[in-house]
Amino acid sequence: MNDPTPLDGSAVPESPALAADTAEVPPQQPDADGAPGAGEQRSPLELAFYAVSDVGRVRKDNQDSGYAGPWLLAVCDGVGGAARGDIASSIAVNELRQLDEPPGSVDLIDRINDGLHEAHVSIGVQVDQDPSLNGTSTTATVALFDGRRLALGHVGDSRAYLQRDGELSQLTSDHTFVQSLIDEGRITEEEARVHPHRNLILKALDGLHDVEPDLFTIELVAGDRLFLCSDGACGVLDDRRIADILTGGTPEFSAIEMVRASLEAGSSDNVTCVVADVVPAPLAPTGDMADTTDAPLLFAEPQVVGAAADLKQRRPRGLFRGHRSGDTGELEPIPADIPVGVSAVYADPPDLETIRYAPRPPRRFSLARRLLALAVLVGLVWIGVATAYWWSQKQYYVGTDDDTVVIYRGVQVPGLSSVYRVSDLSVNDLSDTERRKVDEGIAYDNYRDAERKLRQLGSDRAEQSTDPADLDEPDEPAPSSGAETDGGGFTGGLGSLSDAS
Repeated sequence: MNDPTPLDGSAVPESPALAADTAEVPPQQPDADGAPGAGEQRSPLELAFYAVSDVGRVRKDNQDSGYAGPWLLAVCDGVGGAARGDIASSIAVNELRQLDEPPGSVDLIDRINDGLHEAHVSIGVQVDQDPSLNGTSTTATVALFDGRRLALGHVGDSRAYLQRDGELSQLTSDHTFVQSLIDEGRITEEEARVHPHRNLILKALDGLHDVEPDLFTIELVAGDRLFLCSDGACGVLDDRRIADILTGGTPEFSAIEMVRASLEAGSSDNVTCVVADVVPAPLAPTGDMADTTDAPLLFAEPQVVGAAADLKQRRPRGLFRGHRSGDTGELEPIPADIPVGVSAVYADPPDLETIRYAPRPPRRFSLARRLLALAVLVGLVWIGVATAYWWSQKQYYVGTDDDTVVIYRGVQVPGLSSVYRVSDLSVNDLSDTERRKVDEGIAYDNYRDAERKLRQLGSDRAEQSTDPADLDEPDEPAPSSGAETDGGGFTGGLGSLSDAS
């Protein structure tokens, strides 16, 4: 029995239920009541399946392809946008569907590995014939059944799940950049759903770069339910929601409900879902029942969905083409740490109209971020106010305090100035021109200039208070006895006028 471990050495998610059912069990004897023991040959199993693919509410074309048959389940998600990812996924499904035949002598792992290789080569041949397809590629998640075991081959970010006894297990691991961050513990599953590079695929079938698919097998038991999907579903639905939809109902109901729930959750991508139940194969009829033919297998006819089923028509028709209010699309790319040398391709090139209506990812610690931003803003305002106050206290101006000329420290703004020096100079001692200037305030950048102006005003007052007669006319000499002269007659005449008067 092969362990559920890829041949390239990468780990495959396991669940307790899966691990218990895939472990080797020693042969047992039949029970006392005659029931077969675990070591006896088990009854053959078969798949009751249903596949559905929807173009979605945003995309113009369906680039997904899906397949469901008695022995094979497959989902391929085309990558390339303008490079026609629908062609890549169609080629891959058409190559892989050749594996849908009863098991032979060839090992399941070898068969599925050869099928993926042939799909890879066929894509390369198509690109060589039509250079405009350069850059196209596809993911591939394939499950090959032999009536007892399931072999899985996986490349890209489509997924395969197993639900057993009500417990959901993810069988595949995404070959994406964000999955590598999750594995390193750098981001969580929730953060990966809104990461700007969540569509960066590290492995894909492109006909150019050889890739090693994840290959492993698991044992199946009756009652198991298999679920394969493109990232249009698993990218928006968490494990709890997926498990809830897979619980109960037929494969058809679960597949269609999964598509509906994905679109309602805001998926902006194509959505492809394949659901298959593992059921006991009907016993071979005997006796009178040998001629009956009214017990056909459920969904025995293979189903091809998506681009592989309707590539020529190019008329996208969705099951749920409702309003666009729930669309999310892709997030606007922002810088992120992508390792140098990583060979990767974006699953869905950004669409300008989608980006326009894209929601922003939820922020972690939003309250703490707001408080920190508020604290920084308050700090910046305080620094600005403190700087302005410090500068104002380096300014001076000559003004008045009541009727006294003083020097103020600060600027002429209420609360930002105070009397710094009081002089003995009165406003009334100033000329009209200087009085108006002092009343308005004469500003200076330093105290020395303000003090010099105050001294100048004091000097002007001293000059105005000096008597001009004392400065321009000498003292008159005492009159002499010979005063009756012409000059004395003038003086005597003035004195007379003053007296007359």
